[in-house]
Amino acid sequence: MTSSFGYTPAVFVSNEQRHEFLQFAQQAARLAGSIVLPYFRTKISAQNKVIGKGFDPVTAADQGAEAAIRKSIEDTYPAHGIYGEEFGLKRGNGLTWVIDPIDGTRAFMSGMLHWGILLALFDGENPIVGVMYQPYTDELFFGDGDTAWMARGDVTRQLHTSQCASIEQAIMTTTGTAWFSPQQLFCYGQLRESVRMHKVGGDCYIFGMVAMGQIDFGVEGRLNAYDIQALIPIIRGAGGVVTTWNGENPSMGGDIIASANIELHEQALVILTD
Repeated sequence: MTSSFGYTPAVFVSNEQRHEFLQFAQQAARLAGSIVLPYFRTKISAQNKVIGKGFDPVTAADQGAEAAIRKSIEDTYPAHGIYGEEFGLKRGNGLTWVIDPIDGTRAFMSGMLHWGILLALFDGENPIVGVMYQPYTDELFFGDGDTAWMARGDVTRQLHTSQCASIEQAIMTTTGTAWFSPQQLFCYGQLRESVRMHKVGGDCYIFGMVAMGQIDFGVEGRLNAYDIQALIPIIRGAGGVVTTWNGENPSMGGDIIASANIELHEQALVILTD
């Protein structure tokens, strides 16, 4: 995340506009999917965005998908801003589309299924619509903060988070823990030891599964704004709660926890901030 993208006063958006923007986001994500899918499970090469030690891959699929989404936005909503992982920030009228063309590029390159195209519209304070699309499985998750849905083929179902209210019965998932500080590892370990089941791996799918009610906690560290914004309206629309580990606005990323409901969320925050 660059320092030039951050919070500003919220832009008012009517319910009719929100519905229109959510429809557009679904179409744009599907368009990007048609560009990404031919690269999947091929010998695609990647550039490393990290100078020195480490590996942060970007592929032609990432770049092509983001370019297509950006053009669609510029053609349809030329006054809106755009912030994407690959091509940065273009300022606009206060409404900003936030793009992660492939969240889970490592999984994509490995032929695994836990990746997706993420697109959100940020009003300056919160993302007000969000879409996650996995073109190989044709699963489209979308939400507006009030409701959330998943479409696959001809079937669309409304999403609802789990009603689990006890940490001892909860299922928790993270993509990985290598980026946690020693103190975070300790707190995360305390939460991990408290839940019924724990699994590692998932990227954006973790949060889709929270919205679907399959898992109860999705816990991540060091996310960027484009890693989480599209997923926030989906989680909240399904009845879940998502904040930073400190209980603050998650829109700019950081250390993030999504919970199935407020009861679980409050219990988890006590442990994570101990």
